[in-house]
Amino acid sequence: MSHIAPTLLSLARKLTITAALILPTGVLASDESDLAQLQATKACENCDLSESDLRRAGLAAASLAGADLSGARLWATDLASADLSGANLSGANLAAASLSGASLQNANLSGAYLTNANLHGANLSGADLTGAVLTQASLQGADLSGATLTGAYMELANLSGATLSKANLTEVNLLSANLTDAALSGARLSGSVLLGTKLEGVNLQGAILCNTVMPDGATESRDC
Repeated sequence: MSHIAPTLLSLARKLTITAALILPTGVLASDESDLAQLQATKACENCDLSESDLRRAGLAAASLAGADLSGARLWATDLASADLSGANLSGANLAAASLSGASLQNANLSGAYLTNANLHGANLSGADLTGAVLTQASLQGADLSGATLTGAYMELANLSGATLSKANLTEVNLLSANLTDAALSGARLSGSVLLGTKLEGVNLQGAILCNTVMPDGATESRDC
């Protein structure tokens, strides 16, 4: 008997550990279920997809409104015409991703990595792009009205024909960016760098300029 009790106790412990490994927590099960739903249907509104690895996934026209994609790996992912309105993409890696025609209205893209991303014609109105990296991103014809881009990196970005009315571009690096025919009425450009930026066809009369470095290197402080 003295040997049976320890044996049973050891077996019980092994079964407990095995059960813990086999039965995932509610959060993990929910994550996996949401990911499976997305892969099966391309629709997962308000889902928890945070930290998901979706590199090169084909998610064109996917329905992801309100989804949590914070920290997700979306490198070279096809999200063209996808609905990402109100989604949380903070800290996500969207480098070289296709987001042309996507709806990102009121989305959280703070700290997101969007180098070489295609956002042609995307709706980013009201979106939070604080500290986002948009180097060489394509934003032709995109709607960024009312968006917050404070401290964003937009070197060599193509914003030709984009709408930036009432956008907050405070301390944004727009070095050598293309803003040809962009709408900047009411946009805040305080502390921004526009050195070498193309501004053909742009009316800056309604924009707010304070300690703004202009294309020719001069500093404009008319609105300070």
